[in-house]
Amino acid sequence: MIPGAGAPAGAPCSVGVVQAAPQPAPASLPERLRQRFPRVAVVHDWLTVPGGSEQVVLELLEMFPHAEIFTSVYDPEPWPEQITSRPVHPSWLSRLPGARRHYPKLLPLMNGAFRSFDLAGFDLILSSSHACAKNVRKPPGTLHVCYCHTPMRYAWEEGFMAEEEVGRATRTILPPLLAWLRRQDLAGAAGVDVFVANSAHVAERIRRYYGRESEIVHPPVHVEHYLGLHREPRDYYLAFGRVVPYKRVDLAVGACASLGRPLRVAGDGRALGAVRARAAGAAGIEFLGKVPDSERDALLSGARALLFPGEEDFGIVPVEAQAAGVPVVAYGVGGAAETVTDGVTGALFAEQDEQGLAAAIERFEGMALDERAVRENATRFSREHFREQLAGVIEAAADG
Repeated sequence: MIPGAGAPAGAPCSVGVVQAAPQPAPASLPERLRQRFPRVAVVHDWLTVPGGSEQVVLELLEMFPHAEIFTSVYDPEPWPEQITSRPVHPSWLSRLPGARRHYPKLLPLMNGAFRSFDLAGFDLILSSSHACAKNVRKPPGTLHVCYCHTPMRYAWEEGFMAEEEVGRATRTILPPLLAWLRRQDLAGAAGVDVFVANSAHVAERIRRYYGRESEIVHPPVHVEHYLGLHREPRDYYLAFGRVVPYKRVDLAVGACASLGRPLRVAGDGRALGAVRARAAGAAGIEFLGKVPDSERDALLSGARALLFPGEEDFGIVPVEAQAAGVPVVAYGVGGAAETVTDGVTGALFAEQDEQGLAAAIERFEGMALDERAVRENATRFSREHFREQLAGVIEAAADG
């Protein structure tokens, strides 16, 4: 039979022409990772009080919705359904009386707690670690990527404990205890395949303490919310966050008191008593305690600038402030040196004392900053950027 016989005159001959089947769209990088790693363990130091490191955990769960969580101590009360609706495996430490409140005192036991987890059968371990989470035992053939907020600061940084209120007996045993913690921390680092540092500052610490290189992926910040806040600057400065010794809120109080500038301190913590004492007799210093989110937004919108005098591994609050259009006056060591651009989005100072901060405040007051540039700088640290960059690191590690 002749192909095409019987077709009407002038009709096109379609015999032998094969229509190509539509091709499915290629899987996105996150989808490829979910297919490649069906069982994922997300390991975090403790889940007790929400903070910046826990935002990383929430983003990891966005990337891997079926992941299971492993942690030393777990209090389900403050967490969203994103955490509470999935398997959460707390260690035996969580069963100890008072563990949810006094978990920092359990630090010497945490290495053993994390080593006790059996992660056999998991394809990928994602640890979010600033203490012992990275120390979990890695089964053969499982990829372990550690998002390192910092190597354990209590153990490695001389002077970190200097401002803490501890008894004489504890001071006596601190040197051998910290040496022991350093040995454990270094041994735990050996089980990590790839380190991801939250800043160049932390990457340098990882290199110094562990002898390892790391990828740098800045942590996720909910900048979209703050970009939408209307800016109405007033005359007060703002110190925001936990009032603990290393954050040096006392410097903000002292500098504003010496300059006669109004300051609002929003937050609480174990150093609040000492900071209040430093403010005694100074006019214009207000302590607001822990504030709800709505009041936080109003405080940011009206602040002349955020004061950030502590050394942070990254520091999410300065990024939130800049997204809201608020300049930042910060100690220029640590993460703030990577998130605040001197003379463009705020002012950095080099000497971590009241005089250094006071001079930076006066220098800032002579600047003419563009609110749009301040906000634009913060968009570099969005949650979408975090997920894209971390997914790329995980895929490269798996391919390598």
